[in-house]
Amino acid sequence: GKTTLLKVLSGLIKPETGKIIFDGEDVTNLPPHKRVEKGISLIPEGRLLFTRLTVEENLLLGATTEKARIEREKTLKWVCQLFPILEERKKQIAGTLSGGEQQMLAIARGLMSKPKLLILDEPSWGLAPKIVVQLFDLIKEINNKGITILLVEQNVWRTLEISDKAYVIETGRIVLSGSGKELLENEYVRKTYLGL
Repeated sequence: GKTTLLKVLSGLIKPETGKIIFDGEDVTNLPPHKRVEKGISLIPEGRLLFTRLTVEENLLLGATTEKARIEREKTLKWVCQLFPILEERKKQIAGTLSGGEQQMLAIARGLMSKPKLLILDEPSWGLAPKIVVQLFDLIKEINNKGITILLVEQNVWRTLEISDKAYVIETGRIVLSGSGKELLENEYVRKTYLGL
């Protein structure tokens, strides 16, 4: 149900009941592109890059909103500073990048829309442990720049280490919530999700 929740938040699926309130505004009936304009950007599981286009072309396609297009060059420079490997590989075909580089490109493309909320669905999926460490450091750095991160992730330990607020969802219901630190110390979380 976690991926479904993210699709509802981003407008890819309509909720059967309830409302989606973002930044004080009801966005429940807005289509996905209008939610992007409001500042919601989803980085889906599996990345969904344009694999036959270059890194730079993928990045530029992320600047879809009017505000993002106006600030496109400035934002492109910022994401290339955040992800230096993308600067080096600007002219490379996206499908030829490593898994970690593709995930960085997917996040950078999402940042090109100038989001207030960056939703990440399983960003460490399929990545080498060394790359996962780098990825979580980058997620924290993005958050430190003032962008709210909603992270759905199987790597519970690393996620809770960097989370200000965390929720445990089981069978579609929130069963626990608290700070990342509180949940790292929670006996149920330690036993069930961390194997301690």
